[in-house]
Amino acid sequence: MADAQTRFGIIGCADIARKVSRAILLSPSSTLAAVASRSLEKAKAFAAENGLPDSVRVYGSYEQLLDDPCVDAVYMPLPTGLHLHWAVAAARKKKHLLLEKPPALDVSELDLILEACESGGVQFMDGSMWLHHPRTAKMKEMISDPHLFGRVNNIYSTSTISRPEDFFEANIRVKPDLDGLGALGDLGWYCIGSILWATGYRLPDTVLALPDVTKNSNGVILSCSASLNWSSDKADTKTAIFHCSFLSHESMDLAVSGSMGSLHVNDYIIPFEESSAVFEFVSGAKFAHLHIGWNKKPDVVEVSSDLPQEALMVEEFSRLVEGIRSSGGRPDGKWPEISRKTQIVMDAVRKSIELGCKPVTLHP
Repeated sequence: MADAQTRFGIIGCADIARKVSRAILLSPSSTLAAVASRSLEKAKAFAAENGLPDSVRVYGSYEQLLDDPCVDAVYMPLPTGLHLHWAVAAARKKKHLLLEKPPALDVSELDLILEACESGGVQFMDGSMWLHHPRTAKMKEMISDPHLFGRVNNIYSTSTISRPEDFFEANIRVKPDLDGLGALGDLGWYCIGSILWATGYRLPDTVLALPDVTKNSNGVILSCSASLNWSSDKADTKTAIFHCSFLSHESMDLAVSGSMGSLHVNDYIIPFEESSAVFEFVSGAKFAHLHIGWNKKPDVVEVSSDLPQEALMVEEFSRLVEGIRSSGGRPDGKWPEISRKTQIVMDAVRKSIELGCKPVTLHP
């Protein structure tokens, strides 16, 4: 069994790497082989602070890890501005790539990464962990049932988090040369991804940033909102609105309304509890007589999980890697396509902001 495990290397010791290193160790299908930082001291400190096994090799440069023949796949939580160089380098070294979101600064950069992965025959996936939770599959099942939910026609999503003052001075997410997309890339990625997930990854016809954009003195987005509209198919029009911000109290709400039902979840990105997650669902709800109440309340649907969602992400990624390794097959194109469509919409939001909150038309 151990021979079939995917051997991971982690490039970069960001805070999120602590969570994913734990996930790799929890995943039955993977093992942590190596960790690399820009200095050997930092890599050693990361290994010690997170109690990594002595078998994990520690490197003081990213190149050393990529040259390690015992590393099958790389998890890369580097700043977005560094993704293009190191992701392409990893793909050229035939390392399967689990890349932290957002995967690129724009779709042209992402295309270069995806082309390198395709050329190298390696699997690509971004780090959107919530997509791998069994609750997500259950929610999709219920909103896809035409007898329960009807047609999806409206989506609302938020991803907000309140940060201390020192965050706005020193954190990489507000540095234009490291993570120039700011809150749009860090948090808006989830919002856009959840909206596309609810619509079956159908790209919107128009994207419009709303005039509530807040930027820091370097022009990095700290807070923004946008609307997405599907209007070309008159029989299946939809509207979505999202808000992402470093300036508001924590929220990660997703509400999906259909012609016959509605779904609401308060913690879609990170569940309140690791082993169990819930959402509310109601179908056929109407006002009671005299409009003094409702004829039914939403059901609370609970979904348990044997592993944390980040470990389930690692499990799915490892399964795909093993399929390529054992059968010589091609990488699964589902995950690159999801990332690319999310990036296209994120680019459109950014462009709308740059145009002074004017609509941007997409041509799928």
